[in-house]
Amino acid sequence: MGGDALSRALASTSKWDAGDYARVGSFVAELGAVVVDLLDPQPGERILDVGAGEGALTKRIIARGATVVGVDNSESMVAAAQADGLEFRLMAAEDMPFDAEFDAAFSNAALHWVLEKERAAAAIHRSLKPGARFVGEMGGEGNIAILRGGIRAELQERGYLVPANDPQWYASPDEFRAIYSAAGFTDIEAQIIPRPTPLKEGVAAWVKTFRAGWLDAAHVHEADRDQIAAAVERRLEPQLRGADGSWTADYVRLRFKMRKPS
Repeated sequence: MGGDALSRALASTSKWDAGDYARVGSFVAELGAVVVDLLDPQPGERILDVGAGEGALTKRIIARGATVVGVDNSESMVAAAQADGLEFRLMAAEDMPFDAEFDAAFSNAALHWVLEKERAAAAIHRSLKPGARFVGEMGGEGNIAILRGGIRAELQERGYLVPANDPQWYASPDEFRAIYSAAGFTDIEAQIIPRPTPLKEGVAAWVKTFRAGWLDAAHVHEADRDQIAAAVERRLEPQLRGADGSWTADYVRLRFKMRKPS
């Protein structure tokens, strides 16, 4: 399998377990609350939540008085959200069929997983009413470079095939603005925000939760995953573990807001 094909396979097999994500990845919603504040949802607004996960931030938007439709392509996440009474649809961001239905769109920690980024930008633009805003945050240029390098090195040393490029889109502000401008958005603001992020469960748990699809596509047997994740953790201890024993990941975010012309 060539590098491009393998990258697509890795992206397509990114998978999530809602319960595991809630335990290991709870920091995503906790730290994403500031992006909800930037959205500033108003009572009565109808808002699209793109890549909404299990709905933790969706609930915060609803609590402000808005009506929210969540979209995610993980069956586990959507099932958990629907069981919680949220209005969620199982679909990829680039396949959204909405047409001028929403007063605003929101996305947190999701768009870097969407490799069909031009199609996703067009779908979001099409979903919004004229004059509506799109606000969010995603992994930005340089995101988790240490973590990604550690996983890559460990798998390569063990003989696993990994692609030349990681199957996520960690955009620079200029690249991001170019794609969303081409989709028709204006007043685009995008900035890189370094955000060292505590990993309460450690690096090994992070690897198994946030890189499950990567391990699938690299054909890592289930029985070997604990051992490999622990090896990555040991490898990265000098860089990511503090003197007090806590782990901190090298997250970098790209925060943005823009508007569909009236």
